[in-house]
Amino acid sequence: MSKTSSPSSSPPRVVVVGGGFGGLSVTRTLRNAPCQVFLFDRQNHHLFQPLLYQVATAALSPADIAQPIRSIFRRQGNVQVVLGEVESVGLARRIIHVGEEEVPYDWLVLAPGVTHAYFGNDGWAIRAPGLKTVDDALEIRRRVLLAFEEAELEDDLEAREAKLTFVIVGGGPTGVELAGALREIAAQTIPRDFRRVDTSTARIILMEGQDRLLPAMSRRASARALRDLERMGVEVRLGALVTDMDDDTVTVGEERFPAANVIWAAGVQGSPLASTLEVELDRQGRVMVEPDCSVPGHPEVFVLGDLANLTDPKTGRSVPGVAQGALQMGRFVGGVILEALARGEPAPVRRSFHYVDKGNMATIGRARAVADIGELSFGGFFAWVVWSTVHVFYLVGFRNRLLVMVNWAWQWLIQARGARLITGNPRPRLTKQADL
Repeated sequence: MSKTSSPSSSPPRVVVVGGGFGGLSVTRTLRNAPCQVFLFDRQNHHLFQPLLYQVATAALSPADIAQPIRSIFRRQGNVQVVLGEVESVGLARRIIHVGEEEVPYDWLVLAPGVTHAYFGNDGWAIRAPGLKTVDDALEIRRRVLLAFEEAELEDDLEAREAKLTFVIVGGGPTGVELAGALREIAAQTIPRDFRRVDTSTARIILMEGQDRLLPAMSRRASARALRDLERMGVEVRLGALVTDMDDDTVTVGEERFPAANVIWAAGVQGSPLASTLEVELDRQGRVMVEPDCSVPGHPEVFVLGDLANLTDPKTGRSVPGVAQGALQMGRFVGGVILEALARGEPAPVRRSFHYVDKGNMATIGRARAVADIGELSFGGFFAWVVWSTVHVFYLVGFRNRLLVMVNWAWQWLIQARGARLITGNPRPRLTKQADL
């Protein structure tokens, strides 16, 4: 890479920002293209985010769901992987800024994803971490496991109850899956490991602002998820909007919940990179793209995945920010670039992107899941098998697929979670130390 403001003429340079589902998909589509692809990411790995909650709940280790990006493209000779954070985009000059470096492009694909949204209460971030990265998952795992350790040593009854209270804000797939997993840990995995505290008495409270869980899925799936969670012992509060929180409590309207542990799964906002484009954004900070995924007025720049606000012209529906949407966008945009490279110039008229909905699924716990596939909505053990199969299939790398299957089989047999490591500073914070 050279510090310059004009793109190289030969071969064409395709700059891809983000090593998630969208970034990998478009890069793979260009594997035989006569171009040089530069793939930028601030992390050196591709992360399978749908299983990130299992790292946060000690079922899997980070390496089980992540793969070094360089190893993914080791055999694709036209790809240069670059570890670095893209800070801004200069559309007029066709450059991106990475630190003090100016990197030119002929084609630009932006797929940096989204981050947590606290709806104007950014101060809650320290109290209630979200779940988007490996670091997030390890921090949540540390807090969850440390809470049980603190409860074991806590002699103050109210403080112990607060440490055994876990509040999850947001009833989408992440919140539902976290709630089910935490309940299984407390009630099935660890009770026999502790001597002074009964971990099965832990309260898992799931708060959702709307009138049902999993609002993106069918009402039948929502009702099934609610029923299964409540049977497991999860307290579900619908129409519950968090209005405040401090170090000890979470407030919903006039009601206060003493809780030492809060996890945020309530909303997302676009990457700050979107604002540097100086184009129209929606309320979540996502880019309002054209039907071909391009930025208005810049047919050489595309936005994929969670950062794109795209209405499918065929269905009139917004393309959801899920993995299958990013994968399909990546293949589509890769095809558009391939066609332009073959023609020697951009096509005068481009086809529009059409999203094929392959269904939505969420797991609730051991042998429990819900699924919407086409007009069919079902749950239970069969849905869990389908969910497991799909997620293993989309993992990157044979090793990861094998390890995840072995881990799940082991957990199924003995209900154990083998990644129960407390990282960081494990020093318990106690109100009253129990006599040892």
